Amino acid sequence: MKTLINPSLTPFQNPRILPNLRSPAHFPPPIRPPRSPILKCSSEEIENGGLKDLLSGVVDERVRELLKREENRKLLDGLEKASMRVELAKRELEEIESQEIEAARMRDYVDQLETRASEIAECQREIYEARAMVEEAECSLSLKTDGLDNLVEKENEEIDKDEERWESIKAASVSALVGTLAGLPISFSQATSSEQLILPLAITFVSCALFGVTFRYIIRRDLDNIQLKSGTSAAFGIVKGLAALGAGPPLELNNASLWSHLVDGATLVSENLFVFLFAAVALDYCFKMRLLSPFPIKR
Repeated sequence: MKTLINPSLTPFQNPRILPNLRSPAHFPPPIRPPRSPILKCSSEEIENGGLKDLLSGVVDERVRELLKREENRKLLDGLEKASMRVELAKRELEEIESQEIEAARMRDYVDQLETRASEIAECQREIYEARAMVEEAECSLSLKTDGLDNLVEKENEEIDKDEERWESIKAASVSALVGTLAGLPISFSQATSSEQLILPLAITFVSCALFGVTFRYIIRRDLDNIQLKSGTSAAFGIVKGLAALGAGPPLELNNASLWSHLVDGATLVSENLFVFLFAAVALDYCFKMRLLSPFPIKR
């Protein structure tokens, strides 16, 4: 089945041809418009898209005819120039946007640099302050060290060695006399004759004399330090007692020998502690009563 398509077109009316519509004598013969192409297509062609192709071909021909006209070419040229100007404007806009983005990035980078610079300046200021504090501490420490050195030098200059020796001899004499007297009861309990008293009394006398000299130089002017005074006496007593224990019979690996040495060691240490404590009390009394001068002697 074939379909006939004949599009109707409105005839072109020319006022020159129709000067007077009322007078029938002036009617010219009608002008027929150009006949449009008659398209005949079958249902199969419509189904296969043939009609669409035909219509597009007709439209293309009409478009080409319109483009060939002179007045339309000027419009097309203006349209092309306008489109070119639009493209140029788009490109310029894109360049401006890219420049703005780059400028924003540069501003961020500059802000970061300024922040880093302020942090670095603050760190440098803290370093300078710390360095100044260290230098001040070094100066104060050097002044204190110099002061201590000067004080020690003055003390050394002020010390009269002969007078200090004489005070040490006096301290040794007092300690030896008091310690020997304190050890007499112990020596009497252990000796059976007068000859047996000579050696233990001589040992006690010498050890107490050494204790007196050492006590004076250890205590110095710290006369109220009980721990220091008692510690010095205990050290001398323990050392002398253990030395006496070592001079006795040797140790055997049995309970009786161990027990005997423990008892003897405790007895000897306690006896010597008793002697040296008496000597320390006598020296402390002499120092506080100003009978003896502690080291160093004040001018």
